[in-house]
Amino acid sequence: MCQIILRFRDVWKAVIIILHSGRVSKDSHKKFDFIQTILYNKLQYSLEVELKLEEKEISKAVIGRLPRYYRYLGELIDAGVERISSNDLSQSMRVTASQIRQDLNNFGGFGQQGYGYNVKYLRTEIGKILGLNQNHSMIIIGAGSLGHALANYSSFEKHGFVVTGLFDVRTELKDSAVRNIPIRMMDELEGFLKENEIEIAALTIPKSQALEVADRLVKCGIKAIWNFTHTDLNLPEDVIVESVHLSDSLMKLSYNITTYKEEHGK
Repeated sequence: MCQIILRFRDVWKAVIIILHSGRVSKDSHKKFDFIQTILYNKLQYSLEVELKLEEKEISKAVIGRLPRYYRYLGELIDAGVERISSNDLSQSMRVTASQIRQDLNNFGGFGQQGYGYNVKYLRTEIGKILGLNQNHSMIIIGAGSLGHALANYSSFEKHGFVVTGLFDVRTELKDSAVRNIPIRMMDELEGFLKENEIEIAALTIPKSQALEVADRLVKCGIKAIWNFTHTDLNLPEDVIVESVHLSDSLMKLSYNITTYKEEHGK
């Protein structure tokens, strides 16, 4: 809410500076009064939207679709598309236009009737909602195949996720690195977290070690865990856990294959 107030205050300051600079005639004062009214009304509307968002609980399904919107909009920008309607976006994403409008209206809309959506602006705003307008420092626990794959995925950094360290128990990996990211031993974990501000820890270790390591991370102040360990973690409520069960996706794929064969007699 404070950001909205500051944004409109800065706009009005710019108007006042122009007015007193002598570059605008006194006859234009009425125009500035009109601008002031518009700015005030916009501020009131933005504050109302902000209050509604604070009171409104956004469903996980809506949040789950935002990264898809962000990704598709990025592809449109790369293709040189400047604006798009919800109908055209729905055809690309295979989500109904009505669903797209409902999803975006949860956050204030962003579109204009008869114009559609400004692609760059919409992607920027969705990025802000997802927290991609700031960097998130991250470590990876487990420098096996999956840990290596995550560390080598440089696109994370384009979205603000910066991997600063890998940790493992295997002494043969000590002093080695993945994409210039040093692999440290697990007995260095607490010291590293004390000296560095780390926001996210990715777990790519056997599930038998998951809870013990997660507890160590929580005691060191980690509040977000990306869990690849094929087990659910019961941690304090103020710790955010995003679990990725790769086998679950394969099971869904298996279901869809089976259903398709049954429906088409194959």
